[in-house]
Amino acid sequence: MNPSLKKVKRKVKKVTRPIGAVLKTIGITLTCILMIAVMSIAIIGSAMTVFVVNLMDDTSEIKLDSVSSNYTTYIYAKQDNEWITYDMISNEGEKRIWVNLEQIPQFVRDAFIYSEDERFNSHDGVDFFGIAVAAMEIVTGQSKRGASTITQQTVKNITGDDDVDGVAGVERKIREIYRAVQLEKEYSKDDILEAYLNLVPLNYNIYGVQAAANYYFNKDVNQLTIGEAVTIAAITKSPYHNDPIRFPEKNLERRTYILGKMLENGAISSEEYDEALNQELKLIGSMTYTKTESGTDTKLLSAYDNFDSVSSYYVDAVINQAEDIFMNYYGLTRDEAFQKLRRGGYQIYTCVDLDIQKKLEEKYLDLYTFSEDGSEDIPQSAFICMDYNGRILGVVGGIGKKETPLCFNRATMSTRQPGSCFKPLASYSLAVDRDLITWSSQFLDTPLLIEDAGSENGYLVWPRNYSTSGATTSSWSKEYNFTHSCLARSLNTTAAQLVEMLTPSECFDFLKHRLHFDSLVLYKDGYTDIARSPMSVGALTDGVTLKDITTAYQMFGNGGKYYESTFITRILDNTGEVIYQHPLMGEQVIDESSAYVMNRMMETVVSSSRGTGRLARLENVELIAKTGTTQDWADLWFVGCTPQYVTGLWIGHDKPETIDTKSCYGSAQMWKNIFGDIADAGEIKEFTPSTTVVEREYCTKTGLIAGRNCQDTAVGYYKRTNIPATCSGDHTPTELDEILKGLGKKDTAVVVTDGVDVAEYERITGHRYTYVNELMKSYR
Repeated sequence: MNPSLKKVKRKVKKVTRPIGAVLKTIGITLTCILMIAVMSIAIIGSAMTVFVVNLMDDTSEIKLDSVSSNYTTYIYAKQDNEWITYDMISNEGEKRIWVNLEQIPQFVRDAFIYSEDERFNSHDGVDFFGIAVAAMEIVTGQSKRGASTITQQTVKNITGDDDVDGVAGVERKIREIYRAVQLEKEYSKDDILEAYLNLVPLNYNIYGVQAAANYYFNKDVNQLTIGEAVTIAAITKSPYHNDPIRFPEKNLERRTYILGKMLENGAISSEEYDEALNQELKLIGSMTYTKTESGTDTKLLSAYDNFDSVSSYYVDAVINQAEDIFMNYYGLTRDEAFQKLRRGGYQIYTCVDLDIQKKLEEKYLDLYTFSEDGSEDIPQSAFICMDYNGRILGVVGGIGKKETPLCFNRATMSTRQPGSCFKPLASYSLAVDRDLITWSSQFLDTPLLIEDAGSENGYLVWPRNYSTSGATTSSWSKEYNFTHSCLARSLNTTAAQLVEMLTPSECFDFLKHRLHFDSLVLYKDGYTDIARSPMSVGALTDGVTLKDITTAYQMFGNGGKYYESTFITRILDNTGEVIYQHPLMGEQVIDESSAYVMNRMMETVVSSSRGTGRLARLENVELIAKTGTTQDWADLWFVGCTPQYVTGLWIGHDKPETIDTKSCYGSAQMWKNIFGDIADAGEIKEFTPSTTVVEREYCTKTGLIAGRNCQDTAVGYYKRTNIPATCSGDHTPTELDEILKGLGKKDTAVVVTDGVDVAEYERITGHRYTYVNELMKSYR
């Protein structure tokens, strides 16, 4: 091989550059780090995006349109022809009174803006500059403001979303910022500020500037001075520690800061600054009446009851009736109805007479109302007052201070035996209406003879009469008594005879279906109210409420009509739609003439020297009434009617037991102590006479209309359609007179009921009982 053709292998020496190698390594490393960072950011960003999107999906949209009514129901009362806020129903007893922005003075708005969010009018819901300043103040220990805007605070106050710590706190803040921005897009600044000023918490359960103005200064918000407005605004940062009553120094410190900000921003002048800072504040600390001047009109707007006290018995009764209405209208359970009432923003217009309600409450706090020595060892009591159209004007459900809301109300919830208060309803009025008796029909004070398998001899002589001192008499007077006198003296025997004439079933039907006593028992556990004792003397199986029996007595002063009683006139929902309107039409249950004859008879209960209600007699105003006593003196009743009011009083122990009548006043005197002053000041002094009733003199020997030969006469009231015959003047003793005259001390006359064998009973007992049914008829 030709050597010249051989390749020559040359060894080349490799040259190294250290700086380049280092740079190359750094470049590769940075590239890797950058790629890792980009990938991490992408992953984290994706995760955060998914997290925020999911969080936003769970964030409900906030609407301000119904904020004013989605949490508070207002209960209104009428005072001087103006509706006022009597009370409110909201969560946990919160006190809120909504007020429109135009009713809030500009300086009140400015006080809150410069206290909480001075860039409120320029930011879009979140103030990032304010957040930075607040953070710097926290670092320097000079914190004067919070980081949340008024819009954010409004969101928080509406949603109740208030988590602070951990992941939940972060999530809440993100939701709040998102919601605040969205809220600013949908609503004007005025809308948001109005909601804020009505939602802002200003004490442990006072919300909004109107309620705060009422509580702290007994004023409406548009009556506040600048100093008072700033005092309320100063509370916002720390409602407990800045409370002007608890910690006036802390409030003054915050007040000074806010006034400085208002001066700095031109919201007030130097003179206004000095005057507000040095104003002597008159702090009240309770919810009371306040007045707002609107032109020449005066409107009462604030709550009636004391803020620190629980709701009144009247408000409780309104709530209970509203629940019943909601259960029927919406088809809810009672619990559901109550929750809807608390959060539904309803307007409930009541029948309460604020003066009467206040006086009744005062009387029931004074133990001297019930006993001469003011002792606490007395039974319980309840009282109710209404007008002749069923509108309940006042109610108290117990003696002493009311400790809790929605507690037991003895006037509306307790069912008790009504005793003799049932007599005008169950027997007398029906007998008068059926023309079975007149004013001067005569009744013998003698019992019924009843077949009774449960009695010792198989027969029962019943009923006995009760005295007014707490004892049961064991005998009967065997005397004639005119109808009005029987009622005035509350003779059980006469009521029993009337029920026997009418039949218990007819009496029951009238009470159940015409006077709407729903608690009457047709049949229950072997008991029924279709019987002599329940219908004659009120010995009912379950009893009746004070409200129901007082409602039934309306007919004796309004021409014989029944009106369903109510605490509520109407209810509006949060759209202003009427969902309940109390009916104004009454039902004619007895005719007008019967009602007025009964009215005159019940007047003798008070005016007669032997009337059981004589101690309730008034000086200036006519009063008709009926007392009631139950077996063993477990209950005392008094239903009293004046030309303006129908009232009912109950006295007794919650667990039925004999009342020690020496421990308290009787029912007539107690009624006068409670209601006498109110009744006697009534504008209408007398009941209006009925043109269907005439006054006539009657013979006190026979009960017939007095003839020319009758020497002893009295005045009675008669239906034009049922006037007795004229007395002939022949007053010779009758067969019945002779029988009664011949009775011995142990003998008596009886009205024999169906099924009784008189001869057999006389043989068993050894006593003489005279059958007087047919003879008695001639005296009616």
